[in-house]
Amino acid sequence: MEVDSPPFDVDAVILGAGAAGLIAAIRAAELDRRVLLLEKTRRPGVKILMSGGTRCNITNARGLRNLGVISGPIDPAYDPHEARGAQSIQQAFGAGGRFLGPALRALNVERTIALFESEGVATKVEGNGKVFPVSDRAADVLHALLQRLGRSTAEVRCNSPVREVEPLGEGFAIRLADSTVTARRVILAVGGQSFPGCGTTGDGYAIARRFGHTIVEPKPALVPIRVTESWVPELKGITIPDALARIQGPTGPVLLERREAVLFAHFGLTGPAILDVSRAVARHQGPGLLDLVLDFLPTEKRETLDQQLQSACRAGRRQVVGLLPPTIPRRLAESLLAASGIAPDRMGPDLSRDERHRLLTGLKALRLPVAGTLGFAKAEVTSGGVALDEVEADTLESKLCPGLHFAGEVLDLDGLIGGYNFQAAWSTGWLAGSSV
Repeated sequence: MEVDSPPFDVDAVILGAGAAGLIAAIRAAELDRRVLLLEKTRRPGVKILMSGGTRCNITNARGLRNLGVISGPIDPAYDPHEARGAQSIQQAFGAGGRFLGPALRALNVERTIALFESEGVATKVEGNGKVFPVSDRAADVLHALLQRLGRSTAEVRCNSPVREVEPLGEGFAIRLADSTVTARRVILAVGGQSFPGCGTTGDGYAIARRFGHTIVEPKPALVPIRVTESWVPELKGITIPDALARIQGPTGPVLLERREAVLFAHFGLTGPAILDVSRAVARHQGPGLLDLVLDFLPTEKRETLDQQLQSACRAGRRQVVGLLPPTIPRRLAESLLAASGIAPDRMGPDLSRDERHRLLTGLKALRLPVAGTLGFAKAEVTSGGVALDEVEADTLESKLCPGLHFAGEVLDLDGLIGGYNFQAAWSTGWLAGSSV
């Protein structure tokens, strides 16, 4: 008796071999689906290799209930009592956090870490709950994924850019340069537009639009900020480990704030606090310019600092620059004096009340007009993408086109720095792979 051939070449074609696509392929193949993973560049996981300064911040332990899955050291600065399960991860995504709920239930932080540990990647927890491989090698994270994928039946094809995805009966035809592949389902996991050198050039948006999806305008997020003040680049290399960064209009409310490290650079400012508030710069559509407002001493009240500065000024004839708290680097102190209109050799006893108040403002609320960001070329993630209200959160399947699923950065999901965006990629990839 002749057996009918399958109606499609494969059960699922996964577009994009980044974090979300690799996990989706692993999961679908382990569920006995016939899987083809297509990557347009010459090798998978390029962005994984670049991430976290080539260390790869796998996830964040603030969503971890069981620290026992961590085999490596745990930074004393991390407070395990802050962990609140999936809710902690969801909060990092703001309005999009609720959509992530089902994906995080499918693959939570604990299971994510256990997955990498089971493939030989020992993990550790650093400050603010950031989880890294003990080796500090992103290559080990990618190797673990490829190792597990290699044990499955999934086929991987690199150098295979997709020209078009078309409906074909109850499935899809995926047009490549030299062939066409048919599939019952498609998972779109090609990323956004951040770090376009990795191949993430927004290809997925055109495919999604082809099937009627709305694309929230992509903007660069987790990206360094440029400022107009010419003296800021002169402080290149200075890091303030604990600062509060705010984005606000000249007279408007605070749009976003974050307390973390701030780093001065030749173009302006970067560091975790700056990258996190950059989302507000990218998404700003109102009138007028924005200001980056910096508090270099977030643990100190202005009134307390004022009293301390007055006492120091009365204590003897020392230059004001030497009277500032030791956590303020000398070069920054000199620049703050200049920005406050105070002579560099001003002596403490001669400091006027008005000068003292201007200096305190420089320390606690330094306003730097924002000139923009470094754009997608230096953005770690994309803000914007496929509109979430057109996607089923429980399966990541399109509400407009049955059989089309989404995973990772192509969705309108972007979270804080610290491993949150990788966790969203792992979890949405796993859920999409479970649903095909």
